[in-house]
Amino acid sequence: MAKQVLVTGSGGLIGSEAVRFFAERDFEVVGIDNDMRKYFFGEEASTKWNSDQLNITYKNFTPYPADVRNNDEIEEIFKKYKFDLIIHTAAQPSHDWAAKEPFTDFTVNANGTLVLLENFRKHASDGIFIFTSTNKVYGDTPNRLPLVELEKRYEVSKDHPFHEEGIDESMTIDDSKHSIFGASKVAADVMVQEYGRYFELKTATFRGGCLTGPAHSGAELHGFLAYLVKCIATGRKYTIFGYKGKQVRDNIHSYDLVNSFWHFYQNPRIAEVYNMGGSRYSNVSMLEAIEKIETILDKKANYEYSDENRSGDHMWYVSDVSKFKDHYPDWEFKYNVDDILEQICEKGHF
Repeated sequence: MAKQVLVTGSGGLIGSEAVRFFAERDFEVVGIDNDMRKYFFGEEASTKWNSDQLNITYKNFTPYPADVRNNDEIEEIFKKYKFDLIIHTAAQPSHDWAAKEPFTDFTVNANGTLVLLENFRKHASDGIFIFTSTNKVYGDTPNRLPLVELEKRYEVSKDHPFHEEGIDESMTIDDSKHSIFGASKVAADVMVQEYGRYFELKTATFRGGCLTGPAHSGAELHGFLAYLVKCIATGRKYTIFGYKGKQVRDNIHSYDLVNSFWHFYQNPRIAEVYNMGGSRYSNVSMLEAIEKIETILDKKANYEYSDENRSGDHMWYVSDVSKFKDHYPDWEFKYNVDDILEQICEKGHF
């Protein structure tokens, strides 16, 4: 009998990558996606195109338009299958948007995660639960690092422990401005850990940097690289919010992240937390990204600058993935930031 995997947010960037990855390894894949991304960010951010494509491509993929907040709907799905793996990627992903509707943000991110965890405990406790968390659980603490301003980016001072590899899991999540979104993800993040420790279940929390790839339905409030490429490709005006455009993000391709899930699945642990991003292998500043995309597309960017940065936004964030690589030494990156940008420019959804 084929192994069964449940993927929430199956039409999104990471969810759709997970569907493809596991369907091609002959898993029976069940997807949950009600296209709330369209509600959050408008028609251009809809994931329906991606969900439809997956449904056509994979005969071993079964989608459900359920809402992760609805326990009755979710429990019916759990009763119908015996999941070996749950990959929970469904979320409200924008810290700007969360401030508009805090109840919606919290119920999707925190309550929805609790609904899935409880059904996992009741109906699939022999399986594995993987949660896509975020670096925003650290709030704006990264901005207290000793930063040096260079020509096109900020960097951490060379004498700081985080300079060589990036930010590790020892960074505190307390005493910082998280954004409403960050707080709802903290609640989910800690609950995933707690279900692991308290009930001795195999759970993992992956605190992502910038997750990206050609399947991203980029919008202004979420999907930095995908939206930037879309703007330059179509001539749309892009706004840089603060920090002189020198803010740095590590970017991890959706394939590399899902491949890390695969490694964890094969040798699971209890209540693990991993920082997971592009690390020193794949990172870029806003100004650097614009230059790279202009070169690939042979088009000039149409952008304006706003002195006001997004509240709580990071000036520099690079993930230290050493802990994961120590636990899973066979995992390695496949795509760096140049590979990612080439793919988005060639295959991106505009």
